[in-house]
Amino acid sequence: MTKRAKSDAKPELPDLRAARKKQRKARVQALIKRMHQRTDSVLRHRRKAALAVSAGAMGITSAALGIPSSAPASATEFTVPMPELRKPAALLSCSQALKDALVAEEGVRNVVYRDVAGHPTVGVGHLVRPEDGLRVGDKVSNDRILEFLDEDLKVAEGAATRLVGDLPLFQHEFDALVDLVFNVGEGTVAAKRSPMLNQAIAARDYDSIARQLHYTHAAGVEAKGLVFRSERRSRIFMNASYEDPRGQA
Repeated sequence: MTKRAKSDAKPELPDLRAARKKQRKARVQALIKRMHQRTDSVLRHRRKAALAVSAGAMGITSAALGIPSSAPASATEFTVPMPELRKPAALLSCSQALKDALVAEEGVRNVVYRDVAGHPTVGVGHLVRPEDGLRVGDKVSNDRILEFLDEDLKVAEGAATRLVGDLPLFQHEFDALVDLVFNVGEGTVAAKRSPMLNQAIAARDYDSIARQLHYTHAAGVEAKGLVFRSERRSRIFMNASYEDPRGQA
């Protein structure tokens, strides 16, 4: 009877794995969609506020200079494109593209669970803190998951900024370093544990920094997921390419 039960159960396993994979993908897509909706709402609010301020300022300036408000559009439409410049990390925050990639990499869990180290975790790799008021088995909403993600990213942004000091960065370079700190923790990228990365930053050698973004081992064992994560991180840093290398030939 035991053998019969095992035999009957085997065909269900691939279907179960496929169903769970589909559920995980749906959770990720739902959270990314919600994240974009929140971002779009904030941007619309900021644009309205900026337009109101700009309109008032332009009215005052035009009147003061005696320029009619009906000036030809061509007089104000011409702009000179400026090349992108590296900026101090303190002036940067992670991009929406990185947030999307990070959610896809980490996955989304709406129910508090224990990670491989036994720590209560929820959302996009958020380690539950006492002030969160959550226990294993508790369910949280997507909005709260996004709040946790925003908080955790601010911590990672601060750590990345401390790591590079006064080294200026492009947006995609900053994104890659935020992903690194989010993934491995600030302590792992400290000078004592990651001397070559810190030496590359001190030397302002961007190519060497890119080569030091590979962290592929967990508990002393190489993890395939971390290999892909590291490859994606290097591509972000070097080429602003946020695509998942798993889906590429």
